[in-house]
Amino acid sequence: MKTVFMFPGQGSQSLGMGDELFARYPELVAEADSILGYSIKDLCLKDPDGMLRRTDFTQPALYIVNALSFLAKTEDGGAIPDYVIGHSLGECSALFAAGAFDFATGLKLVKKRGDLMNAATGGGMAAILGMDGDAVSRALAELGADSIDIANFNSPRQTVISGMKADIEKFAPQMMEKGARKAVILPVSGAFHSRYMKAAADEFGLFLSGFAFGSLKIPCIANCSAKPYTDDAIASNLVRQIFSSVLWIDTIRGLRQNGAGNFIEVGPGTVLSGLVRQI
Repeated sequence: MKTVFMFPGQGSQSLGMGDELFARYPELVAEADSILGYSIKDLCLKDPDGMLRRTDFTQPALYIVNALSFLAKTEDGGAIPDYVIGHSLGECSALFAAGAFDFATGLKLVKKRGDLMNAATGGGMAAILGMDGDAVSRALAELGADSIDIANFNSPRQTVISGMKADIEKFAPQMMEKGARKAVILPVSGAFHSRYMKAAADEFGLFLSGFAFGSLKIPCIANCSAKPYTDDAIASNLVRQIFSSVLWIDTIRGLRQNGAGNFIEVGPGTVLSGLVRQI
């Protein structure tokens, strides 16, 4: 049975995350503080200014905790996985684990990604519970909501939609009339993983052009295609991911078909483990 390490993305952050890791990796923590310009330990353990939920702070924090969790797991005798995957922001952690870049380079990329996504205001997202992606697509078409994209195909029972704030607030509640068990508007300011992120993605692409990437030592499955990364597509996939749907169901099913049966969540929370069980 093949093993998959899964790295969580935004929404899995919690106060106190990384507590046991910061003292274990003081040099990496110091390097992170230098890149970020603030104490990552204070942010994660105390969050004095309430910034841990803000995209430009959440993304670096999760990347750091995910990366240190991976290092600790492998150093403590955890076998190197057969595959790595990450949900949205978590894909950057998966690429770090796979050897695409070192810790500091990954943090610089994530910091820029978080800054760009935080600046993309005016959008919104909602989790539609009790409907799969096909049902959500049909319902949106029936409602005439062609301004809304599907951001995350998370599980057969959870689909996330993304669009401009006013459109999400208008159409998300109407999904209940189309068969949704619940529609939950998410606490985000941007229309992540939608057409409205294209400008941010293009700017991220320009930033990525200043970096060179290493060959992957572990297969990493891309959110935007549910297919393995190739060494020459690291930058282009990272750009596409920002405005493309997260194909989580297809990713998990594809791995299952390739013999994966041991899915281990590396980082804070158990969100991804729950989605895998549903799939």
